[in-house]
Amino acid sequence: MRRMPRGDSSGAFKYSRVAQSGYNYGLRTMENVQQESMLRKSLKIALVVTAYWVVSITMVFLNKYLLSGEELKSLKTASEGKMLEAPLFITFYQCLVSVLLCLLLRLLSRLMPGVISFPPVHLDKKISREVLPLSVVFVGMITFNNLCLKYVGVAFYTVGRSLTTVFNVVLTYFVLKQTTSLKAILCCLVIISGFVLGVDQEGAAGTLSVIGVIFGVSASLFVCLNSILTKKVLPCVDSNVWRLTYYNNINAVILFIPLILIFGEASILTNFPHLTSSKFWGLMTLSGFFGFAIGYITGLQIKVTSPLTHNISGTAKACAQTVLAVVFSHDIKTALWWLSNALVLGGSAAYTKVRHSEMQKQHKESKKALAEMKMEDSKNGDLNKVEGPSTVPLLGFEEQDSAKDKKGSLEEDRPTVNDV
Repeated sequence: MRRMPRGDSSGAFKYSRVAQSGYNYGLRTMENVQQESMLRKSLKIALVVTAYWVVSITMVFLNKYLLSGEELKSLKTASEGKMLEAPLFITFYQCLVSVLLCLLLRLLSRLMPGVISFPPVHLDKKISREVLPLSVVFVGMITFNNLCLKYVGVAFYTVGRSLTTVFNVVLTYFVLKQTTSLKAILCCLVIISGFVLGVDQEGAAGTLSVIGVIFGVSASLFVCLNSILTKKVLPCVDSNVWRLTYYNNINAVILFIPLILIFGEASILTNFPHLTSSKFWGLMTLSGFFGFAIGYITGLQIKVTSPLTHNISGTAKACAQTVLAVVFSHDIKTALWWLSNALVLGGSAAYTKVRHSEMQKQHKESKKALAEMKMEDSKNGDLNKVEGPSTVPLLGFEEQDSAKDKKGSLEEDRPTVNDV
């Protein structure tokens, strides 16, 4: 190896320039990789959020069309003079499609295990009985949702079902024995004021459906009950959401059959003129597919963003859905009507933010208290005790706080007034 002569600073300078050049190149390469990674992540988030908006809004409009679309209404009977409609059957069929999709995905996961992953699903009577209480509430929730959508317009649909957050706070107090902060209660009061103003403006415009509002309030209550029971029932299916979806929809299909017979929808269907229409069954199947897809896309949006961002996305989606409904129906709404929507959506968004901040604060306080307890034990020379048996109650305390937070914030994992 040729040695560089002493005092020759030009060689050292060349070597330093080469090293610096290599270092700069490495930095630029890392920056490019990070930028590409951020670009891919941002693109993925944008695609998932867009898919959530498209699926959710499309499902609302499609269900509205199936439930009260002019083209799908049968002719008036000469004797009764009433429209022949079957909302329970439509909901039943959507649940049936969900069950079939679960079975299809399980089959595809066995044929293409490297491409599709889906948990094993088989009918276990014991698990089905354990899930039954949730299924009863689930049937009530989706039935009241569809009945509300049947009797009110899509533009008022968000306001009509806006009391879910309020019911969450009430049940959190009476069932879970937990109080709610003043800020959160103020947000609920804003939501209630928006709901009352919205009902008043619908009445002033002559478009108020009292039965539709009652169904909307009932849907809000059942959405809240569904969240509470879901937390309790999930361990029965190994905390697997897809297995719960399978059992829930199977039970729902069975529960809907006597309801369809009791309310006379079986005879209504036999006289329905579009019963053999491929368009009708195609739209029915598509609505069932969207009902199944919304569960997946909701979970995916929470996964790639966060529960808070998901709620914000749901609120923004509800705004867009309301505007689209007004534009498509060519309605002219008053300033107070728009204010009612703003109060409902703004109050819901503010409540989500307040609860999110409170949960973060509680989590930090729990971690700080745990660290202080460990430091205190360490100062007393009880290191073995901290690392040994006493860690069990410490971890148990932390888990209880976490569980309590989850129970007290059932509405944080999804949009409350916006979810369909």
